[in-house]
Amino acid sequence: MKVEKINLSVPEAAAASGIGRTTLFALIKAGELQSIKIGRRRYVPVVALQGYLDRQLAEQNAMEVA
Repeated sequence: MKVEKINLSVPEAAAASGIGRTTLFALIKAGELQSIKIGRRRYVPVVALQGYLDRQLAEQNAMEVA
């Protein structure tokens, strides 16, 4: 049985999105990308990463139309 992850570590989120690890931490610090901390580790929920990427795409599309 394969279980899909709902949270990704920052390196996993970086690999999945193509965004650099340092940039992801900067987005988290700026409040643009939601994350959760469990113990000493920080995780990015898959839905938060997808939401961030969807917002970026929508902003780019809006700028292209304008």
